Amino acid sequence: MAKRLFGTDGIRGVAGEFPLDPATAHALGVALGDVARHHSASPEIVIGMDTRESGPWIAAQVAGGLSRVGVAARFAGVVTTPGVAYLTHNDSFVAGVMISASHNPYQDNGIKVFGHSGYKLPDEEEHEIEEEIFRLLESGVTAAPSSLTVDEGLDHRYLDHLLTTISTRLDGLRIVIDCGNGAASRLAPDLFRRAGAEVTAICAAPDGRNINLGCGALDLEALQKAVIERGADMGVAFDGDADRAIFVSKSGRIIDGDAVLLIAARDLAARGRLAGARVVATVMSNLGLEKALEREGVALARTSVGDKYVLEEMLRSGATLGGEQSGHVIFTDYSTTGDGMLTALQIMSIAARAGSGLDELTSGLETFPQRLVNVRVREKKSLADLPSVVKEVRECETALGDTGRILVRFSGTEPLARVMVEASDARQVDEFTTRIANAIKREIG
Repeated sequence: MAKRLFGTDGIRGVAGEFPLDPATAHALGVALGDVARHHSASPEIVIGMDTRESGPWIAAQVAGGLSRVGVAARFAGVVTTPGVAYLTHNDSFVAGVMISASHNPYQDNGIKVFGHSGYKLPDEEEHEIEEEIFRLLESGVTAAPSSLTVDEGLDHRYLDHLLTTISTRLDGLRIVIDCGNGAASRLAPDLFRRAGAEVTAICAAPDGRNINLGCGALDLEALQKAVIERGADMGVAFDGDADRAIFVSKSGRIIDGDAVLLIAARDLAARGRLAGARVVATVMSNLGLEKALEREGVALARTSVGDKYVLEEMLRSGATLGGEQSGHVIFTDYSTTGDGMLTALQIMSIAARAGSGLDELTSGLETFPQRLVNVRVREKKSLADLPSVVKEVRECETALGDTGRILVRFSGTEPLARVMVEASDARQVDEFTTRIANAIKREIG
C-alpha cells in the first residue's frame, strides 16, 4: 500500500479533519503502542505539543490509543519539537510524539514521531504503523481520550541540556526574542535569561490561534522594529515549534540560515571542531555562502530541499554542521535535529566570545541576486524530454560560467515547475529566469 499518511515531516493536515481527526489520532496511538511493545516490556512514550488550540485534544487521543494497548504516556505539555527529540533520545522513552504543524497557521496541526534514537522513524516503521492505522479505522475503532497531566520536569531537563552546550555566558548581551506565539513562548525567555542575556520577549502570549500570525521566523518586521527601537545587540525569531531560527542584526539586517552557517563554520573551523572542513546545505543556499566558505577553506555539500536530506548527508559524511537558508540549522554534536533555541545560543555565544555583532560576523558574505519563479504545469516530465527547456538552460549556464547557477525542479506536492536563477548580475538573473520559465510554459504549461 502506498504511503498516504506520513510525509517527509510526519502527518499533517487541518485539525479535526482526516488525517488529523480524533479517530485517526487515537488509532495512531494504538499502532505506535503495538510497535513500542516490541522494543520494551514496559514501554513509555513522551508527548509534547505547540500552542495550537487543537493540540490538547490530539495529544489526549494519542495517549488514549497508547493506554488502550498498555503503553504509558508522559506529557511534556508545550515544548519544542527538538525538545521532544532530545527527551526521547536521552531518557528511557521508546518513542516521542510531537503535536505541531511548525510554521503553518493555527487551523493546521501535525503529528511527528521520533524513535529512541532521537531521529524520525524509518520509512519501514512508519509504513507498518500506517497499515495498522488503516486496519483500525476500517474496523471502526472508537476514539477515547486519556486525561493528561503535564510533567513539569521534562522541559526543564531539556533547557538544562541546552545551557551545557555553551561555555561563554551571555552577560550584558541585549536581545529581542520573537517567540512566534508558539512553543518557545515560555521556554526561550527563561533559557536566555538563565544564560545571562538581557531579554525582551515579543509575540510570547499564545492564545491557541495566534501562532505564527504576523510574527515569528516567517514574518520579521516586528522583530526588526523592536531591535532598532530598543537598541538591542540582536534579535532572533522562532517558528511555531522552534526548530528554526532567523536573526536580525543590530542594524536591522536579516541574518538567515546561510549567514548563520557561515558564522558557525568560521568559529568551529577556528577551534578545530568543523569535521571534515565541510558544511552541508541544500540546493537553495545562496552561491554567496559557497564562495565565502571556499575562501575559508571549507567545502559546501548540497542536498535536495528539506532538513531531512541535510541530516542524512551529515550522518553519511560525518559532517557536524548543516542546515537550510530557512533557518533549520543542525549541530550534530548537540542535537539529532534542527533546533532554533540551540542555534540561537550558539550564535550568541560566538558573538559574546568575539565581542562582535552579527554584521561584523557575517563580513565577506556577498549574497548573490536570486529569483525563484513557479510555473504551473499540466504534467511533470523529465527535463530530458523537454528539448527547448534543456537548450535554454544550457545557453544560460554557459553565459553564467562560474558567476552563477541555475536550478530547475518540480514541486513534490503541487503541479509546479520551480525555476531558480542566481548570479552576480541581477539583470542576468531576471533575463534567464524569464527565458527558462517561458520555455517550460510552451512545453508543458
